[in-house]
Amino acid sequence: MSSQVGVDMREVSIEMALVERVKSLNGIALKLPSVFVKGLPDRMVLLPGARIVFVETKAPGKTMSPMQVRWQQKLVGLGFDHRVIDSLEVARAFA
Repeated sequence: MSSQVGVDMREVSIEMALVERVKSLNGIALKLPSVFVKGLPDRMVLLPGARIVFVETKAPGKTMSPMQVRWQQKLVGLGFDHRVIDSLEVARAFA
């Protein structure tokens, strides 16, 4: 399902549920690969009405790394919406 090494399959399932939900909202969930910049959120979600939401997906019970927390603080400080989604239910209810 994913070529990422060490990614929990539950996290992959949550991320894919988010992608499907965003599509149903006529949006785009762009994958943000952290090749050169570590700690970026997993997805940048583009929604109708020029809404941008950064999303970090996590397996249930898992927490963000210190670098991910710094990115969250930086993005929120700039006025962006940043969410952590750690369940299929929350991913499917994304709005």
